[in-house]
Amino acid sequence: MKASELINIGSNKLKTNSIKSFILDSEILLSKVLNKKREEVLVDLNQKIENNKILEFLKYIDRRALKEPIAYIIQQKEFWSKNFEVNNKTLIPRPETELMLEKLINIYKKKSINILDIGTGSGCIILSLLSELKRSKGTGIDISFGALQIAKKNAKKLNILGNVKFQKKSIDSFFSQKFDLVVSNPPYIRSSDLKNLEDDIKLHEPKIALDGGNDGLDLIKKVIYKAKEILKANGRLAVEISNEQVLQVSKILEKNNFRIEYFVNDYKDNIRSLISILIK
Repeated sequence: MKASELINIGSNKLKTNSIKSFILDSEILLSKVLNKKREEVLVDLNQKIENNKILEFLKYIDRRALKEPIAYIIQQKEFWSKNFEVNNKTLIPRPETELMLEKLINIYKKKSINILDIGTGSGCIILSLLSELKRSKGTGIDISFGALQIAKKNAKKLNILGNVKFQKKSIDSFFSQKFDLVVSNPPYIRSSDLKNLEDDIKLHEPKIALDGGNDGLDLIKKVIYKAKEILKANGRLAVEISNEQVLQVSKILEKNNFRIEYFVNDYKDNIRSLISILIK
């Protein structure tokens, strides 16, 4: 069977199962099976595909038809121009998070700082920061052992293992050191709203990384309280939130001696993260 025929078969099945990006997904999954870049597959659509590769491709298509995210099927996601390994123990990195990183890197370039990433997941935030802030050190904490295994793999792949430590630790744990920067993309979705998420997210991404409690603020509050305790004077907290939480989170920050320095908007011009300074 030719590559073009196989892509059509995959696309049709995905379309039938209401996958919006049915053609693109079919092309990506075939490129995964063939271990080639998607562009390489598309310039040689007449290439014959071996039977074992066809079976592998069809298994991937079946998984995608059940709304499993492409990133989990191919076990990677591009973020900050790097390929991060991901699986269903980690949240899939979002491009909007890069906008917060861009701002932080501009603030700290050429400086040597100590960074804490709370709920590190795949490690994409702390590792992307350290890849740019080469004189800095970092710690990533998570309560998921599976997520930490992935984060360590990503650090090794990016040759950053010497600059970062990953620890299985909750936000309530004791920290013996102070940090210049605390970053976090905590769960911030209301428990009652989880059922309204897209199937790709609701059925496959780790609930522990999504569920922010009754008002969506449980973990955000904990991050703010912990940051107040472990940040150096004039240290910064960068936290992702939903656009609807801006007013509430701003008030909590101000009550805890934080002054908001930047509101970072996403690609739809909604406020997606806040960068604030601790005034001591």
